[in-house]
Amino acid sequence: MSSEAASRGTVRSAADVNKDIRALAKGAWGRPFTDEERAAYDLLVVEWADAVQAKPHAVEAA
Repeated sequence: MSSEAASRGTVRSAADVNKDIRALAKGAWGRPFTDEERAAYDLLVVEWADAVQAKPHAVEAA
């Protein structure tokens, strides 16, 4: 999700985004990300940052 989506009020929780990040990493099984996976990861990190900024008190350590 981009900052554009965040501005529309469609921010998922940081915990939900973190689950997607973990699933992506687990799917790679320790190998380097493909270009497609790297792009997805980069978008998820931006979405996670948006979620943290939206609700900083709701972030839980991994």
